[in-house]
Amino acid sequence: MARKGILGKKVGMTQIFTENGELIPVTVIEASANVVLQIKTTETDGYEAVQLGYQDVREVLSNKPAKGHAAKAKTAPKRFIREIRDVELGDYEVGSEVKVDVFNEGDVVDVTGITKGHGYQGNIKRFGQSRGPETHGSRYHRIPGSMGSIINRVFKGKMLPGRMGNDKVTIQNLMIARVDPERNVLLIKGNVPGAKHSFVTVKSAIKLTK
Repeated sequence: MARKGILGKKVGMTQIFTENGELIPVTVIEASANVVLQIKTTETDGYEAVQLGYQDVREVLSNKPAKGHAAKAKTAPKRFIREIRDVELGDYEVGSEVKVDVFNEGDVVDVTGITKGHGYQGNIKRFGQSRGPETHGSRYHRIPGSMGSIINRVFKGKMLPGRMGNDKVTIQNLMIARVDPERNVLLIKGNVPGAKHSFVTVKSAIKLTK
């Protein structure tokens, strides 16, 4: 089954109501027209994919290769570029636009984004570990705790303080609650990865469940 995809920007969250009065929390994805920058085939690239570009970027911020690549599609350089695999290549043409109406209300999709970055955090916030006793001079409150057996090294996978967030994450099997072609907006049920105004990729679900 051929997949569909589009690039967009996470605007934020809101809520809508169904006809029977049920409240649904949704994430608003603004996905103004994507431009097909390149069509990759097995003969030329070793695999099949469609490369999409989203949101124009000023030419002064683009280098010469980016400008030349966009010029082949007769468009401006793009800020966010991603590939969609397992698509029907015959449905796409270099320079054509992909709009939100490629999806319908009720479609199930996978959404990929970069999670919020929290910087360097301790093991309590990072992994949800418990803290030590507050009183009686324990002197053990938020420190990591035992490193395990004494073998002069720390085992891989030990939950310790470190960088938290800013990871590429995909949430699967989210339902599209509403499609608004006039405003170039998708309303997706539930939350999606990323902070407000961060870029996301919306693709047809690869592991469709009932």
